[in-house]
Amino acid sequence: MLHACCGPCSLEPVRILRSEGIEPVIFYANSNIHPAEEYARRLATLRAWAAEEEVAVAEGAYDAKAWEAAVGRIGNAAEAKFGVICDEEGDGRGETDSEARAAREGDGAAADGPSEARIAREARCRACYRLRFTEAARYAAEHGFAALGTTLSVSPYQYTRIIREELERACAREGIEARFVDYRPFYDEATRRSREGGMYRQNYCGCRFSEAEAAAEREERAAARRAAREAAKAARADERAAEEAERARKRAEKRAYADRQARKRAALKALRGQRGDE
Repeated sequence: MLHACCGPCSLEPVRILRSEGIEPVIFYANSNIHPAEEYARRLATLRAWAAEEEVAVAEGAYDAKAWEAAVGRIGNAAEAKFGVICDEEGDGRGETDSEARAAREGDGAAADGPSEARIAREARCRACYRLRFTEAARYAAEHGFAALGTTLSVSPYQYTRIIREELERACAREGIEARFVDYRPFYDEATRRSREGGMYRQNYCGCRFSEAEAAAEREERAAARRAAREAAKAARADERAAEEAERARKRAEKRAYADRQARKRAALKALRGQRGDE
């Protein structure tokens, strides 16, 4: 069974599993998605694609109250303390076990450890993964599936290491195999295929916190682009001013040269006049 977060992220995992002779059944368990209309839109996109590809889809319960009780309270506490938590350099998303270890053992800022805000967001996302994988693993075990995987590891914007930990935890409790695959190398291909296929592509992970974070991060990027444009404009203005100053200098040199030549000619003329008088 393959836990899926959306249609676009299902493209490459399903292709890869089928290339290995595995026919996956998708389980859509995503009570994190806010609002309910967004949940329905992502599910409809997934179902439309799955119908074309003849992939079976099962839907879990959409229980926003359960998500708020398990995850929302963690996010609320973090938001009250830190506000909207935006990206920070080396924030750990998309990080595997070996990459996390390298960051801890490396030099520089990474050695200082994650910020409190990053730890808070990791805790929120871990609780979210746990809730969804627990439901998916239980469903898989009850319906005779031997293993469970997830499409969440397609995105480089997720906490890859934590996804693996929580998937393995949920599967161990239900006595099934955790089939974790790091699908991040196929993210670009999934993006290309989903765009070419005209699939709906959401611009935030799913929960109400991620929606606010994504909006803030987009505004940060837009502000950075505006600042870059202004800096480039100022640089061009400085270049133009420097060029104009150079042209003015050359004009002044030409005028000075012309004045010197005129004085020389006047002096020679006066000298010739004096000799003629003699």
